[in-house]
Amino acid sequence: MARYSIGEIEKLTGIKPHVLRYWEEVIPSLTPQKGLGGRREYSQHDLDVIQRLKYLIFTKKFTIDGARRQLIHDSSGGEKKAAALQAISEIREELGEIYLALNKAKSGEAQSNEKK
Repeated sequence: MARYSIGEIEKLTGIKPHVLRYWEEVIPSLTPQKGLGGRREYSQHDLDVIQRLKYLIFTKKFTIDGARRQLIHDSSGGEKKAAALQAISEIREELGEIYLALNKAKSGEAQSNEKK
């Protein structure tokens, strides 16, 4: 798994280290690990969160608090989508069972009509 230093994150995103450290304090989903020397090590997830924050704050003109709420909303939306996909899968399976049952009943009627 890729790990980035705070300097590498600055080069990749253009966000200054003091801003990154502040965002860590106010954004719960931004949690870089500390290495043995106490230096921050950002994961790919952290980089994704930083890039999303940058977009929300600098492009969409969200406040820090608004961006934080949007990130929370986005993450809960992902859970809702997963639940919806699970429900769709279950419905699809039930419909398949109904289809098979109807075809079986239909073929049974056809056979009984042929015997008459």
